[in-house]
Amino acid sequence: MRPHLKNLFSLFEQQGRKTIEGCQALLEMIEQPQSLEAQAQRVSQIEHECDEITHTVVHWLHRTLITPLDRTAIHTLITCMDDVMDLVEAIADRMALYQLSVTTTDAVEMTRCLLASAEHVLGAVNGLRELRKPGAILAHCAAIAHHETVADHLLRAALARLLREEKAPLRVLQWKEIYETLEAATDRCEDVANVIEGVVLENS
Repeated sequence: MRPHLKNLFSLFEQQGRKTIEGCQALLEMIEQPQSLEAQAQRVSQIEHECDEITHTVVHWLHRTLITPLDRTAIHTLITCMDDVMDLVEAIADRMALYQLSVTTTDAVEMTRCLLASAEHVLGAVNGLRELRKPGAILAHCAAIAHHETVADHLLRAALARLLREEKAPLRVLQWKEIYETLEAATDRCEDVANVIEGVVLENS
């Protein structure tokens, strides 16, 4: 494999690892919201590093004539991966802005679900180097779809509990936004899986 082609797959893998790192940082923040501004800043730094990887891939597309995958698929894939970290950063920012220093079990469960989905995203993109062996890739994509379904159920349960138990209207609105953004981030992971499934189909 020519070096510049190998580097593309490495960039996808770097983005996957950084996304996991960002989700782990968010989980730590939600499990132990002690220094919210500093915790949010850590997530923001990881998101910035993901942006840099995305820009590198886009620049690579502009200067490369022959690509190992469909050009549109490459752009869509790295953009969808970047969207996950954008939402993770948004959650961390809101946690700090709203000073949500008392966590909820629902937020923890939803964040763990998101982290698990991100781990399967990395597994799926790792498989892009060997498209002739699609079984493992598709298994990761199926796991991502499963976690998205779980996140939907968790969101509904979280909103029901929030409306039933939280007495402060402002806190209801704040946690509702957090929960919905967590679920949206898991949706973006499924978008990544859909793109990868399309790549596998195109190369089968």
